[in-house]
Amino acid sequence: MKKKLIAGVLAAGMTLALAACGGNSGGGDSAGGGSSSGGTAITIFNSKMEIQSQMEEMAKKYSAEKGVNVEVYYSSDTVAAHMSTRYASNEPYTIAMVDAKDIYSLGPEHAIDLAGEQWVGNTTQAITVGGKVLGFPVCVEARGVIYNADAIKNVTGKDFNPDSIRTTADFQAIVDELIAGGMAAPTGVMKEDWSLGAHYLAQVYEEHADPDAFIAGIKDGSIKLADDDVYNKLMDTFDILKDNNYAKASAISAEREVTEQKLAEGELAFMFGGNWDWDVINAYNYSENMGMMAVPSDLGDYNTKLVGGGSKYFYIDNGVSAEQQQAGKDFLNWLVFETAGQEFLVNDCNLVPAFSNITLAVSNPLGASVKAYADKGALTPNYTYLPDDHYAKNGASFQKYLTGQIDRAGLADEITAYWATAEVGAH
Repeated sequence: MKKKLIAGVLAAGMTLALAACGGNSGGGDSAGGGSSSGGTAITIFNSKMEIQSQMEEMAKKYSAEKGVNVEVYYSSDTVAAHMSTRYASNEPYTIAMVDAKDIYSLGPEHAIDLAGEQWVGNTTQAITVGGKVLGFPVCVEARGVIYNADAIKNVTGKDFNPDSIRTTADFQAIVDELIAGGMAAPTGVMKEDWSLGAHYLAQVYEEHADPDAFIAGIKDGSIKLADDDVYNKLMDTFDILKDNNYAKASAISAEREVTEQKLAEGELAFMFGGNWDWDVINAYNYSENMGMMAVPSDLGDYNTKLVGGGSKYFYIDNGVSAEQQQAGKDFLNWLVFETAGQEFLVNDCNLVPAFSNITLAVSNPLGASVKAYADKGALTPNYTYLPDDHYAKNGASFQKYLTGQIDRAGLADEITAYWATAEVGAH
């Protein structure tokens, strides 16, 4: 959902078939069956575009080491649409990487129960539906404010302590100090609808004790969003980002890569985002000392936590053979318990592992920040049941607010109008 970088590098519906130790299993778009060499064959659907090349290399090495014929597929369609097409063709993958909401919608019908697997006891992020463990967490991702500590020190002359920035007043004060010190515009704002609608707006739901009840109140009119304390306090923070944005005059034209380059190289100090942004930042001459901090606000405990948790989940399909299901379980165990699997997740893919027994250091600074927050239990859980069109429609409304076409009350009105007909996903 959130990785739009280099869209179009891979064509829609493209599949990448990787077969080692004996060659192709026959039928490049099939999902299973015995390999031509007589060994077990499994298929893996990858929905994280930025790790596709790593998945390719992993498949080759895993096949050679384990004697399992592995094919990795990618599609640029939405996960739900792609999986629907596969099931309509009666071509299930052995293992599919999907979003959390897809586990709830597809899992009860298609996923096997993994409750008996050893790794279940090593994570708090697995998805259980109806008493069955259906979703294996591929990684942990989180959102907050990305900071460039070197850029801040260059202006203020002081080491930056992110823990000192908790409230809206704290955030305004450091921004004002940077401007006074010569940094023309200390913040960047990504204008993408997924960043505004799926990430920032989602925190308005997530920072309520009961997001379901909050959304239900918006729907039935018992809660007026424009008067909601969480909404207004998070929008107070967003206004600091918006009003000090380097691209304020043309915010809707700001390119993500340009914004992140400016942050990486120290022209900016702050940007709302997540650890996935490292995939863009590391392409530039980035500053050594960067990290993530909680979104500053006057919301008490929430201003000490990132928002995040398990991001992307594997499930094993019940429509493949028992042999393939076991091979799928073996692959998941390899990721969690074998050194090569752990190194693939952490070193090759730059992911933050969701398992307590994986102690490899996360090398990139944004991932390291997320791991530090996760290790101390300082993650506000994602709300993963938003409708598929939520980010596009509400992101478009948020873009209007970003560019001054509507005010805060107008944004609340458009979000409320959306929820008049929208329904949260099953869970």
